[in-house]
Amino acid sequence: MKTMPSFSREHDFPEPPDGEPDFEAIARSPEFIAIRRRLLRFTLPMTALFLCWYLGYVLLAAYAHDFMSQRAFGNVTVGLLLGLSQFVSTIVIMVLYLIFAKRRVDPQTAELAERMSTGRR
Repeated sequence: MKTMPSFSREHDFPEPPDGEPDFEAIARSPEFIAIRRRLLRFTLPMTALFLCWYLGYVLLAAYAHDFMSQRAFGNVTVGLLLGLSQFVSTIVIMVLYLIFAKRRVDPQTAELAERMSTGRR
């Protein structure tokens, strides 16, 4: 007969051995909270901007047939250009995030990890 898993915190999440990071202390630290806020200040506006841009494209495709079917050049329509620009905007946001993380988040994260691993809290 199988035993049911324990739902007790002590059983499922034993205390880390000495020398291991105290993740709860890290999560409560002002530095970690500042890093999370900095990430949110970037990701939330970018997410909102992209969702509005995408929703705008979908609404144009659904309700502005004449506009979306206008020829930009040759057989290429405005709708096709706007659709392809969705991919471009995704790549631009990704590159902006990589630059942001490398300059603003990664150094602080590395500093916090170093401090926590050496026991200086």
